[in-house]
Amino acid sequence: MNLRLNMIVLAAAAASTGTLYAQEVVKIGHVGPTSGGIAHLGKDNENGAKMAIDDLNAKGTTIGGKKVKFELVPEDDAGDPKQGTAVAQKLVDSKVVGVIGHLNSGTSIPASKIYSDAGIPQISPSATNPKFTRQGFKTTFRVVADDVHLGGTLGRYAVKELKGKSIAVIDDRTAYGQGVAEEFSKAVKASGGAIAETQFTTDKATDFTAILTQIKAKKPDVVFFGGMDAVAGPMIRQMKQLGITAKFMGGDGICSSELPKLAGGAMADGQVVCAEAGGVEGTQKVGMDKFKEDYKKKFGIEVQVYAPYVYDAMNVLVAAMVKAGSSDPKVYLPVLAKTEGYKGVTGTIAFDEKGDVKNGALTLYTYKGEKRDQIAVVR
Repeated sequence: MNLRLNMIVLAAAAASTGTLYAQEVVKIGHVGPTSGGIAHLGKDNENGAKMAIDDLNAKGTTIGGKKVKFELVPEDDAGDPKQGTAVAQKLVDSKVVGVIGHLNSGTSIPASKIYSDAGIPQISPSATNPKFTRQGFKTTFRVVADDVHLGGTLGRYAVKELKGKSIAVIDDRTAYGQGVAEEFSKAVKASGGAIAETQFTTDKATDFTAILTQIKAKKPDVVFFGGMDAVAGPMIRQMKQLGITAKFMGGDGICSSELPKLAGGAMADGQVVCAEAGGVEGTQKVGMDKFKEDYKKKFGIEVQVYAPYVYDAMNVLVAAMVKAGSSDPKVYLPVLAKTEGYKGVTGTIAFDEKGDVKNGALTLYTYKGEKRDQIAVVR
């Protein structure tokens, strides 16, 4: 009797093991700065990737008639270009079939060559520097509008809506910060405005007294900062200390739910105007609101900025694999490039010939009572 029972148990175990090994494992990389000054943004992106992977596995996704298990391979680039290329090579060596990331333009651009050389598709949920998709790589995509749209919209808004007459511009000299500041300045001039002062800092700086003192002498009514929220917060605090009451503008890098905390209570209601490179309106808001509720339930925190875009990027990547019937990058890459009409939580996604999202939206925000308050969605 015992012998028979043991044989049944062994047979069941063998069957179970056979099923386990028959299930194909598909590894997808995610890269963001999960350490350093903007780790809260990197973690937000990584959480979006985890949500997508968990949902795909829960659905029991099949590719080419086989049930697959998706495995997330997360890497930290710390927002540093050298570390970005090192982890890109690590992902290539670990045989991932696709990559979501990186968060920053400064890490996404150099890493994109490594993925291109390996033939591995890369979708950034947040890199906005135009150069990212203009290098001629067939493997490079993004699901948000670029700096031409982002900086341009903010520049026009500064002149036409905020009636900025004395406008100062600061950037952190990163690929993202410099790029968005240049596009902002171009749009200010094209709209009939003028840049009264231009200053530079770094993405690690904490003391802005010298540059803000020079800016104060110009009596600005608008200060634009090209950079991230970890630098923008202390800058806003020091502006208040110096008695600078100008409107403070920036791109998606500052447009986070963490900014009021980083500014230490120094932000006046309506003082900050920023733009997120994406946006939904009307009936599409239902999906975005549900995503944010599910995210908070899963992680116990609010979405910062780009977790929904990571979630969509991951699903777009997998949808191409399903349609192609293969997770082999050589097979599904042409299908990914032809993505049209994908209905995501961030809106409808389609790629143009460069890999840019078509008809990308922007959402303008301000802050009231330390909460982000939507101004408008523009295209």
